[in-house]
Amino acid sequence: MSGSTFGNLFAVTNFGESHGPAIGCVIDGCPPGMELSEADLQPDLDRRRPGTSRHVTQRQEEDKVEILSGVYEGRTTGTPICLLIRNMDQRSKDYSEVAQKFRPGHADYTYLLKYGLRDPRGGGRSSARLTAPMVAAGAVAKKWLREKYGTEFRGCMQQVGDIAIGFESWDHVPNNPFFAPVADVSKLEAYMDGLRKSGDSCGARVRVTASDVPVGLGEPLFDKLDADIAFAMMGINAVKGVEIGAGFGSVTQRGTVHGDSLTPAGFAGNNAGGVLGGISTGQDLDVSIAIKPTSSIISPRDTIDIQGQPTQVITKGRHDPCVGIRATPIAEAMLALVVMEHALRHRAQCGDVVAPLAPIESSFL
Repeated sequence: MSGSTFGNLFAVTNFGESHGPAIGCVIDGCPPGMELSEADLQPDLDRRRPGTSRHVTQRQEEDKVEILSGVYEGRTTGTPICLLIRNMDQRSKDYSEVAQKFRPGHADYTYLLKYGLRDPRGGGRSSARLTAPMVAAGAVAKKWLREKYGTEFRGCMQQVGDIAIGFESWDHVPNNPFFAPVADVSKLEAYMDGLRKSGDSCGARVRVTASDVPVGLGEPLFDKLDADIAFAMMGINAVKGVEIGAGFGSVTQRGTVHGDSLTPAGFAGNNAGGVLGGISTGQDLDVSIAIKPTSSIISPRDTIDIQGQPTQVITKGRHDPCVGIRATPIAEAMLALVVMEHALRHRAQCGDVVAPLAPIESSFL
């Protein structure tokens, strides 16, 4: 299957299926000499894994990562790093009915018409289960970027269904199952409980940022940093929209407001989301993604079977009523992979450039 590798200098090839024996990835291009162990990768996988609260799928996967190659005596060697995550809690029988029907909103129909066959067990390659290896690869990128530049990645939930979530503090994000930046999530819990009981699902909006990003990452035309960020985010399952900086809010802004004025003390705003002309400004990268409602729901839906006859389908099994709940660490990982790729490109082409102006502060506000 083509399209399973992300990146060029830091190339991550994703493999496996939702209900196969294992999933994983091979990272080719990680710089040598960095200390690396499973303990560096496991925390982000634990943030993404299923079964962590009643509001997500109850599939019980430990998502323990194994490093099979590319590390010797605790340090990366510069050779391909193979990361393996074994599937431990598959229930393929849950998909016996949908093997003969197309689930609305899923890739069943397009996979069958493209390849002539499909793996119906959990969606096979189309499953969000395949985001786990990308989270593991993103953790490798995060560590290198943190040690090299001090870059840090954070994400939070901005909206669940009809409920907009205000921002109180990043400190609240790890303390609730929604990655919400607020102290009280009781309203979100009640909303999700009602949604699950009704057999329906909802979408979500997630924000992800990167701070202490070097100035100069990205290319002027077809490999713009923001273009590659959008490409990466749209590669996450169920993402239907991407905003960078002010995003669609730019439509109603005036030029006198939208343009982030420069002062000796720093930028006066960040409507650009940390990117100008496809190149990083040194400000925070600021990205929001829109995630569609979960397509796997127990409410009956009209569809057709593989003979083209009208029928209905109910998707049984263990599914997230809102896939956006576990999307925050995935979005962080994909942003880290983009920044890592462009950091290596910049080091290769412009590593010895001496700019005539020192970078201004990342934020004036």
